[in-house]
Amino acid sequence: LGYDSLLRGLGKLEVNKAALAADLDAAWEVLAEPIQTVMRRYGLPNPYERLKELTRGKGITRDAIQQFIATLEIPAGEKERLLAMTPGNYTGLADQLARRIR
Repeated sequence: LGYDSLLRGLGKLEVNKAALAADLDAAWEVLAEPIQTVMRRYGLPNPYERLKELTRGKGITRDAIQQFIATLEIPAGEKERLLAMTPGNYTGLADQLARRIR
């Protein structure tokens, strides 16, 4: 009975794609993960701490993230790749991991 009610309720839900896209577009802190990974790859000091200082308890904007990336001493190609990322186009390993689910 409970399971059937749950299924009926879920069937009534509608996804507000515009709201989801707006929320994602505002979540620039999502890019802390790939930035930290690149920083570690090139041996930059204290990647976690530096990003924590940038992101902890603050509203992170595109400008703040891009200014931070611009200061990194990494190869130009890596910098360009990071600067091209947005919360909407960064998926990390999600695509690969989702395909493993059977």
